[in-house]
Order: sequence, then C-alpha cells, then structure tokens
Amino acid sequence: MGSTQQRFMRRGVTKIFFLEAIAAATNIPTRTELSAGTELSGTISDIAGWSLGNSPVDTPDLGSTLTTSIPGEDKADASTLTFYEDLAGDTIETLLPKGAIGFVVILRKGDVPASKSMDVFPVRVASRAPAYSAGSDPAKFTVTFAVSDQPKLDAAVPAAGA
Repeated sequence: MGSTQQRFMRRGVTKIFFLEAIAAATNIPTRTELSAGTELSGTISDIAGWSLGNSPVDTPDLGSTLTTSIPGEDKADASTLTFYEDLAGDTIETLLPKGAIGFVVILRKGDVPASKSMDVFPVRVASRAPAYSAGSDPAKFTVTFAVSDQPKLDAAVPAAGA
C-alpha cells in the first residue's frame, strides 16, 4: 500500500464552496447546486476546524478498577476561513455577513466526480472580523462559522450533469 499511495498537498487541490441552498434532505448537493455556489478556494489564506470531535462518557462499574467509556456527544470544532481582502470589491463580505445561513462544501481531493471526499457543513456565520496590522502583511479577515446541523462527511462528489 505504501508505494501505490498518491500523497498530495491540499493547496491547489482541495476546493471550498459556499452554497446558499441544497434541496435534498441528505444535504448532498447536485452538480447544478454545486456549480451555482461560490467557489472560495482562491481567496482563502487559512482554514481551521471543519471536523467533528467526540466527548466520551465514562462508564465505571463496581466490578472493575478500569473506568471504561462509551461514545458521547459529537461536537464540531470551531470552524473558520480566513480570506484576503479585496481592495476593489466586497463579494465575500456580501456573501458572508454575520447571520448568513448556507453550506460550506469541501472537496478534499478536488472536483473528482464519484470520489467519496466531499464534506458538507450546514452553517451560520457567527462573526466576521478584519485582521489589522501596521506591518507589510496582506489585508485579511476571518469568518467564524457555527455548524448548525449534522455535517455530511465522505459523500460522493456529484457527476457532471447530475
């Protein structure tokens, strides 16, 4: 397995979209819905979160000194996207104001139809904050998202025309 595995770097491969709506109750977008969304990949300077963690529940019993556990509640990590500011426009600021509702769709291995590498996060924008600096850093702002429903992980990327 080691020599046939094709490792890759996310930069230049992974694609991130914001969709305002997905019709299916499964939260899996069609190709038409994905195409109608806004691709954010080329404007993102940093990404954090976008994963689920679990808080195990201890289940000690009188019969053992070992404290066992069972899976507990799932919780989404704090999830952010940091964008470069655009001196000539405000497309992303308009798309993602505080309170905006939609879906962040991450194509982990790129837009490869049928690849089971699409994660869909139902979200609401919790905050948007500029990063100020007097240095020679590029102007940026960070959007913090609250994951508002069960994410759909490892979904198949929709086929063209599907």
